Amino acid sequence: MRADNLSVSDTAVIEARGFKYLLNVMPLLHKLHDSGCARDHAHNRTLFYDQYAALMLVAMFSPAIDSMRAICRASDLKNVQKKLGVKRVSPGSFSESSHIFDPQLLLGVIDQLSVKLHPVGHDPRLKEIKHLLTLVDATLLKALPKMAEAMWADNCDGSKRFAWKLHTQFVLEQYVPQRIDITRPLNGGKGDEAAVLRANLQSGRCYVLDRYFGQFALFNEIHAINSSYVCRIRDNSSFEVIQERELSTEALQAGIVRDSIVTLGTASKAQRRPDHPVRLIEVACTPHEKRGGRKGKTAGPPAQETLLIATDLLEAPAEVIALIYRYRWTIEIFFRFFKHLLGCRHLYSQHPNGVAIQVYCAIIACLLLNLWTGAKPNKATLEMFAWYFSGWADESELQAYLQKLQKTPE
Repeated sequence: MRADNLSVSDTAVIEARGFKYLLNVMPLLHKLHDSGCARDHAHNRTLFYDQYAALMLVAMFSPAIDSMRAICRASDLKNVQKKLGVKRVSPGSFSESSHIFDPQLLLGVIDQLSVKLHPVGHDPRLKEIKHLLTLVDATLLKALPKMAEAMWADNCDGSKRFAWKLHTQFVLEQYVPQRIDITRPLNGGKGDEAAVLRANLQSGRCYVLDRYFGQFALFNEIHAINSSYVCRIRDNSSFEVIQERELSTEALQAGIVRDSIVTLGTASKAQRRPDHPVRLIEVACTPHEKRGGRKGKTAGPPAQETLLIATDLLEAPAEVIALIYRYRWTIEIFFRFFKHLLGCRHLYSQHPNGVAIQVYCAIIACLLLNLWTGAKPNKATLEMFAWYFSGWADESELQAYLQKLQKTPE
């Protein structure tokens, strides 16, 4: 719903402030109503899947709701019960529901909302890239120490690790994640980032990847399905130069120091090399010393003075390849918004299903912000809707803010 469509003609029916904005998604959620009811032979269930997800969305836009018990207390409010069609929810019922509802069903809701998204601006310098730019990364969502389900691994120093890993495919043009898969925080097995991506590859994408994804088999699979990749590779990667390309003035100004067609890997392992031409772009950067790491230990050696970027985009200008990789940091900014502002820093459920449902509801909240405003979701927009929902901002102030968004250049 864009700013010019924000009429109040239905206020006679919709009395609770802000609930009309959630009505966009309610018909989609209603299709999930009977999911998880197979074992309810007594027909006495009072909390259904669509109601559970709707309560989760209310929590996303309500700063006063910061826990599972706060959600349950919100279900006691008459307006919440009337607009969402719920009865009072007890903590036990809420917790039990997270075990039986299938989070994967929410992917259908996400898909239906995604096709309606408004583009939030496209960098004209990327117009030659025909594939949809998809940023890929994983982050850790810290959970409470009491979460026994998260206590499956120790750090090297013996300390406990309490986290879930979110494997994210982020569509740059629409500034929303298309897919998030949740795994244990370990890098091996089912939690391996490259393995999760390999299981969810799609054609027509340009995957923007960091060093951990620099695997020749993954490059081959991406290329084989008519997609492309822009991936930073390790500084000590082995390669043989086939052709050196002359650098344009624009490339030199962008800090490009090398543009060449190469064969990655070594001759002794020829069967493992990429089966297609690979282009190597070397970009000058400012070295920085890595900070962090566990107590008393370093976080690794400092970065080199250049970045090595491998790609199968042979015709795009070198400076555009460097720009594409630079946009990879957009996903880090989104993770900050996702975890700190959409309530995903605190988990309402300890069960993996409940965690997945909360993550998918946060994605739906991001999609709704895009549909309501036509702009990318950010802190200021979320704050304005939260103020409106809580009664501090009126309808005219919300409309004025949305109209201002339409006039603000990207």
